[in-house]
Amino acid sequence: MRPPVQDLPEEETERFRRAYCGLCHTLGRRYGSAARFILNYDFTYLAILLSEGKPEEIREARCFASPLRKRAYQEPDEAMELAADESVILAYWQARDGVSDHDWLHGLKYRGVSAVLEPACRKAAARRPGFDQAVRRQLAALGELEQTGCDSMDRAADAFAALLGSAAQEVEDPIRRRVLSQLLYHLGRWVYLVDAADDLKKDAASGNYNPVALRFGLTDGVWTAEARREFAATLDHSIHMMTTAFELWDFGVWQPLLETTLYTGLFRVGKAVLDGTFRARPRGKDIKKSKNVEESP
Repeated sequence: MRPPVQDLPEEETERFRRAYCGLCHTLGRRYGSAARFILNYDFTYLAILLSEGKPEEIREARCFASPLRKRAYQEPDEAMELAADESVILAYWQARDGVSDHDWLHGLKYRGVSAVLEPACRKAAARRPGFDQAVRRQLAALGELEQTGCDSMDRAADAFAALLGSAAQEVEDPIRRRVLSQLLYHLGRWVYLVDAADDLKKDAASGNYNPVALRFGLTDGVWTAEARREFAATLDHSIHMMTTAFELWDFGVWQPLLETTLYTGLFRVGKAVLDGTFRARPRGKDIKKSKNVEESP
């Protein structure tokens, strides 16, 4: 996910940046400085979705990214702590999944990441055992599909979607939990499919499992016109399902950011991936700078 800063007023861009920095502080406090390196925009959105949308408390502090000048950040709350715990669990098991997906040499970086995160993951799993079990279960199911070379794009996407949907299981309000579970489920499906589409050429060259390529018979990683249209339609369907869930709840101060992301930003990212123009952009401290680019990080 990408904050569509070119479509947001400065106030909302700053609010997102404070949440990003707040999650960084939370990871550092709960799991040490090394855990800060897993920080990304996807995990920040998770923290935002899990929050109750109340006006945030703002603090200022120096950090690794800004050692000389204090920077404003969102004071961590229970939702931020939940997101930090779940982020550590996700990052660790995704690293372990990377180890199993690569040979010894190419899996070195994943082994290194998982070794660094293992103590933090043990602590996070003790705090959130239900989510840890859900992540393990769904990644195991996804691993089985990869091993058998399953060509069902929907089955593979569902495994990851169910994983992300379980991130809302600790939300107390049953209606809010249901809304978030549905929104996160379809977000997980969209993320999985967009990632697979973005990796088409790389996976075609390496021979790695890619359910999108198998579904459409794209052996060279190049879209046919028909396949592109059909795939774009399934991406759009996931976004429509997200927005359906989104409309059932008031997300408070995060309403403008989430509305712009869901109704504009995701479509833009999907189009960029299909066009082959999507690129990683600067992160965190460079959110403001990305106002003049089409896809921000």
